Amino acid sequence: MLDPLSVTPAHVAAIAHVFVDRLDDRITVDGDDGHHLQRARRVRAGETVTAADGHGRWRVFTVIAAGHGRVDLQALTDLAREPPLVPRLTVACSLTKGEKPELVVQKLTELGADRILLVDAARSVVRWDDDKVATAIERLQRVAREAGAQSRRARVPVVDGPVAATEVAVMPGLVVAAVDGVDASELAPPTDGEWVVAVGPEGGFDPAELAAFGQAPRLAVGPFVLRAETAAIAATAALTGRRSFSTGEFDRREW
Repeated sequence: MLDPLSVTPAHVAAIAHVFVDRLDDRITVDGDDGHHLQRARRVRAGETVTAADGHGRWRVFTVIAAGHGRVDLQALTDLAREPPLVPRLTVACSLTKGEKPELVVQKLTELGADRILLVDAARSVVRWDDDKVATAIERLQRVAREAGAQSRRARVPVVDGPVAATEVAVMPGLVVAAVDGVDASELAPPTDGEWVVAVGPEGGFDPAELAAFGQAPRLAVGPFVLRAETAAIAATAALTGRRSFSTGEFDRREW
């Protein structure tokens, strides 16, 4: 039996990790995930796979059969729960063009962000109309799910937005990524248990947005001006050393 307080899927010597809707004693993975496991990863009977529900619960399975784009799994352990990383981390990153949002979501998921909030800043080049938002968020949530499987997380971060920078300005635990900020080690722990890191677009936040942020701490992300996607990744990486798995009592509502 695995200890859910100290073990995550990343600690298990498994051939692959997958997200599933249910973590029953015996499950079948089919569809795109089954095709990936069976045809791309070439899993075989007897090999070990970990599976999670995307909300923290996970389990170790053995492959009992694989073929025709599906994989049958039998549980080897009881249900475990990946402890949440504390403080929680929301990265509010401004919209960028091209494939950059996918890159940001992928890397922030790998680094352990809990929420990726897209920001429609004054200087954002990209503008999503109402018809595009739902499709774009769905695509980015898929990217987060794939990155979570690759990095063997039991939790898939939430991807949502876009919101205005002024909405981010009133969030508790606000920190603004900046060239002239303080080192992550100098930040005080967030009083509400969550940091919200605001990352501007190319050209940065405009004066009105910066004024709205007021005296929120500035977090150093490097000595040079970074691209928006690089700044988001750098800010998240800088805070990684300030976060750790919770060992306290869990909120049983998450089970």
